[in-house]
Amino acid sequence: MVAFDPWDPAFVADPYPAYAELRAQGRVRYFEATDQWLVPRHADVSALLRDRRLGRTYLHRYAHEEFGRTAPPPEHEPFHTLNDHGMLDLEPPDHTRIRRLVSKAFTPRTVERLRPYIEQLAGELVEGLRARGGGDLLTEVAEPLPVAVIAEMLGVPEGDRHLLRPWSAAICGMYELSPSEETAERAVRASVEFSDYLRALIAARREEPGEDLISGLIAAHDEDDRLTEQEMISTAVLLLNAGHEATVNATVNGWYALFRHPDQLAALRADRALVPSAVEELMRYDTPLQLFERWVLEDIDIDGTTVPKGAEVALLFGSANHDPAVFTDPERLDLTRADNPHISFSAGIHYCIGAPLARIELAASMTALLTKTPTLALAAEPARKPNFVIRGLEGLPVEVR
Repeated sequence: MVAFDPWDPAFVADPYPAYAELRAQGRVRYFEATDQWLVPRHADVSALLRDRRLGRTYLHRYAHEEFGRTAPPPEHEPFHTLNDHGMLDLEPPDHTRIRRLVSKAFTPRTVERLRPYIEQLAGELVEGLRARGGGDLLTEVAEPLPVAVIAEMLGVPEGDRHLLRPWSAAICGMYELSPSEETAERAVRASVEFSDYLRALIAARREEPGEDLISGLIAAHDEDDRLTEQEMISTAVLLLNAGHEATVNATVNGWYALFRHPDQLAALRADRALVPSAVEELMRYDTPLQLFERWVLEDIDIDGTTVPKGAEVALLFGSANHDPAVFTDPERLDLTRADNPHISFSAGIHYCIGAPLARIELAASMTALLTKTPTLALAAEPARKPNFVIRGLEGLPVEVR
């Protein structure tokens, strides 16, 4: 059995056997290589996501030194300035203030209004793939759909959208375990370029407001709700990154799983009513975000083990989603699975604000592919990205037979 080793290609290819071993060993385990406490079981991951003794940051309560941590190197500052002012890495009251503003753009009613645009765009992208007889599902459908949708919401001009994915990929490299200095340099450069771009876009929207989210954030006049320019930039970057990274990877991971389970794909092709439960099951079966980190703000006890203040816990979403205590026969892909409390969108105050939008996008691209390319097949075995935390493929070559 493959041991938990996030830098081992064999583990990255299929981490689920190692997760089973971790769950069997207990509810928490210290992992010296990253100085983290691994939490593999669903009940604990779910509870700790809601536990206010843990935080995405500690700086609202402690200085680095008080917390026993070292400040990031000065040369990484542009990345941390950008990252640390987004709501995903903030705690109340700042998190509450920003999320309250942004959530207005992600209400079920607002998101539902985007459905016709999303379905039309998905149909056009799949039609292009069909006309070419196949191609790379990643670059031709999975990627352009959510990038276009979130860029449309934010008001990024169409001619600039090609800039977003490379910036996002460079920044997200920093969310892997123990990123290299080269990764950090790329992230810093992307942070500077992305921030400069958004600063100019915000200035343009101040002069000429539109119907987009950035204009809406600028227009918030309530003193309690007003965002600083840095918070606006960080929020836009977070929405652009989170708004497509998970959806892109969920799409290709999901279709790769379907190609490897032809009986399930055949059932889905025979019954489109399975699409909503298929979206949930595919996100559970091969989770696009494998791990979510939290800082321990006060000592916590897990099964008799004290995890001390100042420690970092690694909540293993991929493992939680395969926990047999919650999911019957978890290693089996079952698109009819009815009871599916997967944790792929997180939980608690940091529950994914874009989850309703992601579900519509995933269902739209799946339905378009099932309808327009009923003979879609894998053209070659795909290469998996070497990343562990953000799980995806380098590409997914397909053909329309």
